[in-house]
Amino acid sequence: MPGSGHSLRAAALLAFVVLSILVSLLISSVQQFGARLAHFNDTTPAGGGGGGGGDEEAASLRSALIYQLNERRNEVILLLPADDDGTGQPGGTPRSAGLDPGSDFNLWNEITEGSRRSHMDEMGCDSLVDMRAVEVLGSGYTKLVVKVNLAQGQSVALKLVNEQGIDMGKCVEDFKDPQRCRELVSYKLKKEIVLLQRLQHPNVIKLRGHCAGSGTEGGRVAVILEQGTPLQMIQLLQSPWEDRFRVCLDLVRLLHFLSRSPLGSVALLDFQPRQFVTVSGALKLTDLDDASAAETGCAADADCTLRFPHRNFSLACSARGACTGLNEKMNIYNAYRYFFTYLLPHQAPPGLAHLVDRIMNSTGELKTDINQTLEAFEHILHLYKSGLHLDNLPPSVTRDYAVMRGMATSGDVEYRCWPSYSQQGCVLSVHGAREAAFICNSHSQCNSFTLSGHKTWAGRVLASFRSGFSHLVPDGKSEVYVKRAKAGGASAV
Repeated sequence: MPGSGHSLRAAALLAFVVLSILVSLLISSVQQFGARLAHFNDTTPAGGGGGGGGDEEAASLRSALIYQLNERRNEVILLLPADDDGTGQPGGTPRSAGLDPGSDFNLWNEITEGSRRSHMDEMGCDSLVDMRAVEVLGSGYTKLVVKVNLAQGQSVALKLVNEQGIDMGKCVEDFKDPQRCRELVSYKLKKEIVLLQRLQHPNVIKLRGHCAGSGTEGGRVAVILEQGTPLQMIQLLQSPWEDRFRVCLDLVRLLHFLSRSPLGSVALLDFQPRQFVTVSGALKLTDLDDASAAETGCAADADCTLRFPHRNFSLACSARGACTGLNEKMNIYNAYRYFFTYLLPHQAPPGLAHLVDRIMNSTGELKTDINQTLEAFEHILHLYKSGLHLDNLPPSVTRDYAVMRGMATSGDVEYRCWPSYSQQGCVLSVHGAREAAFICNSHSQCNSFTLSGHKTWAGRVLASFRSGFSHLVPDGKSEVYVKRAKAGGASAV
């Protein structure tokens, strides 16, 4: 049967994936629990031990583990669409039965049994044949993230159960059942598959597909994601303000979506920069297994206190016994303390600084909701892209420069400025010649600048500033501006 062959191939493929990752981990010296897991695998009998007492203990452990498996499974089922219950009828409700296959949903079956290929561009197990593991991008308590090159030439990120992780190690230590423990740990991956399918947004990592084993290989799951670059806050702090603003804007757009998602208002319980990556400069949430759409119940306002290390906030308890807006407020304040505080104020354009300060005050004190926060960010973006924040710059600022259109420079004498798009020189984004001339006038070393044909994500032009150059060369996409005091000498070289 095609389905049977597919499942076998999936299981074999995923076993190879895990083996490849373990080899990579050995190379990287990331084996926190290898020795302990090997000990349990070697010393734990398949039947759970000998003797009456051993049998009773094994049965008790097995029962406790199956209970946890049911709980994890039901947690995922509650996230499935209400009309995807396998009956073909809209409005179906999730069932909280045990592991009875008859209660599974269509989506749940696809996640559990193998590839989900409801769309032509989704990848399945066959996409992973002849892949090559490149590097381990990250490892945590539960999961490994690995960069792989596919046979088709594409690079993707795979998420798999971390066989050496703390979750797997503790489960085996407690229950002495590596196979079921792998299945238990894999529920975080299955939950993430559902969340990625239900929370599709430009600032959520794109699910490319998945591959899963079945039967005895039920815990073998690989989530196939688009390839991103882990967010490096140290590097980001040294980036131009425009790129830092983009990260914050993308984050606010994401939180706006999560506040009214198909699952309701979603809170990111593990809100850390490490949960994000960038794809072509855009910020994307890549770790969703700790996302929660559950509302916090309450009997009084005192039950709705948001507690942070240095601040507490009191919210209202609604008439229906839920903390109104708690998930949204939690996300906003975490965005403020992990992102805005470090990325927004420093080196903000003078014409926008007062608006940035207003955002810092409103989010730091939770005075505005996510709608108002997004509106404030979009307003700044509009001013920045249109150049309206530069209205105080006089048009005459460019009069002291001679312009040579369709030309570029060669033999440049460069100087460095910070932050710059180039480590070797001074390259900044500008709205046009007026802003570039203003910047050049503020740099004592600057005698000329070039407006290139390259633009940033905000549509602003990249300008390079220098103290001199040897000669001009034709370039139909560039313009060179030279201070008139230097124009004669520069053009004569």
